[in-house]
Amino acid sequence: MAVKKLRPMTPSQRHTISDSYDDITTNRPEASLLVPRKRSGGRNSDGKMTMRYIGGGHKRKYRLIDFKRDKHGIEGVVKTVEYDPNRTSRIALVHYKDGEKRYIICPNGLKVGQTIMSGTSAVPEIGNAMFLKDIPLGTLIHNIEMRPGQGAEIARSAGTYAQLAARDGKYAVIKMPSGETRMILTTCLATIGTVSNADHIQERLGKAGRSRWMGRRPRVRGVAMNPVDHPMGGGEGRASGGHPRSRKGLLAKGYKTRKNKSSNRYIIERRKK
Repeated sequence: MAVKKLRPMTPSQRHTISDSYDDITTNRPEASLLVPRKRSGGRNSDGKMTMRYIGGGHKRKYRLIDFKRDKHGIEGVVKTVEYDPNRTSRIALVHYKDGEKRYIICPNGLKVGQTIMSGTSAVPEIGNAMFLKDIPLGTLIHNIEMRPGQGAEIARSAGTYAQLAARDGKYAVIKMPSGETRMILTTCLATIGTVSNADHIQERLGKAGRSRWMGRRPRVRGVAMNPVDHPMGGGEGRASGGHPRSRKGLLAKGYKTRKNKSSNRYIIERRKK
């Protein structure tokens, strides 16, 4: 996977850094794994706009992704590596021996024709899903469950991964992508390897129109508004609005918003600021 910089034939192309898509093997998704995806345009059931700066964009269909990897002991063959408009990583279509087809998050290095498996009989190779109690220490993993059987929640976006640092009784110690260290039950599943499309972070849209294709409308800065519209509005000339805050007055950029969650007791070390 690589990115390409375009020759500036137009002003917008001068700053565009786009995906080369050279790892994609087909542009036709599996029809049985597609479901409609209705857009809200930022409006609620009454038609009232409750979320600004959302609307338009290209029509999409949602690809059903297997985050649970619960076909234990059944081999699957990777048939295609595909683009998914709903996420930053690639997805892979897997044909299992019993005839079922499923999409999975494609790990970096997974090739068409490769065989993958999940469960206790799997070995620590790229694309295999294993229980944390069976994975060797120090292995890079992604698609990690936080509760057994719930499905993967951690390290699912492009280029991300976590590391299995240690095991302590019934818990595994995971170093998260954010730098946080936390304990997770060893009966949770995780997939070996790192998520594909690591160069996604280098992409640049190049023009406002590509943001509109993604369904994002122009976002107005608070300091550009009037005092009646935003706490940071008003002032003479280019005066800034003091402490950064939201439209409702909630402090931003450093103000902690995390509630006291029950999972806090499993955190060993907080993420780096």
